[in-house]
Amino acid sequence: MNKYVVAEKAVVNASVERVWEVISRTDRYAEWVAGAIEVTDHHGVATVGRTYAELNRTLGPLRTSSVWTVTEIDPLKRRVDTGTGFAPLQDLTSIFELQPVKGPDGHDATEMTYQVEYTLGLGPLGLLLNSIQQPGMRAGMRTSMANLDALLRSERSTTAR
Repeated sequence: MNKYVVAEKAVVNASVERVWEVISRTDRYAEWVAGAIEVTDHHGVATVGRTYAELNRTLGPLRTSSVWTVTEIDPLKRRVDTGTGFAPLQDLTSIFELQPVKGPDGHDATEMTYQVEYTLGLGPLGLLLNSIQQPGMRAGMRTSMANLDALLRSERSTTAR
């Protein structure tokens, strides 16, 4: 089994508190996570030991059902979930890390790291499969963080009225 780590960073133009508020809501994932079509079961605010389920896009038109377990929470800093349902990826772990920064306009912003760790067997075929799927995974992570940024901006503009 080969272990892989894929990570992307982006600055989200909202405070760590506001970013944390949204990423902690398991029922809101389909609003911003690029691969999540629908959250089919959730418990609201992420709680260690609790699970949530999604219908996800995988490669092209393929879909899968996933179940995630919240395994670690360090409020306003880090959240770790483990997932199943993405065969042939195994031992899947999703990690969100947040760091307060100043945005280009001087306002509070958040540097977000979105990291996925997994193992993949299948020998040389697994290496080939990973080289095909990893660019799409990276693009999905970048899109997710851009979606989160847009969602937070839209909610800010609606509440500012």
